[in-house]
Amino acid sequence: MWKKATAAKLTLVLGIAAGLAGCIDPRDYESVPVEVSTRDGIVTCQLYTRERVIWDRSIDRPRSMSVQAADEVCIEEGKRHAGIS
Repeated sequence: MWKKATAAKLTLVLGIAAGLAGCIDPRDYESVPVEVSTRDGIVTCQLYTRERVIWDRSIDRPRSMSVQAADEVCIEEGKRHAGIS
């Protein structure tokens, strides 16, 4: 019986979390795009609020730079803007 009650509660909590996650629109937290100079060229970053640094990403990058490297530049820039070391 305890396992059924726990499973039901877990299902309810996961259902609520999934519903709330669908309500979050990243566009509500976006900044104006920011340009960051790197040795490879300019990376244009879409930054989000201080609490959403993990969403920071590149929206334009030099051809010589991978998407992952450009995203890392943007995450670091987001941390700098948020005052996070």
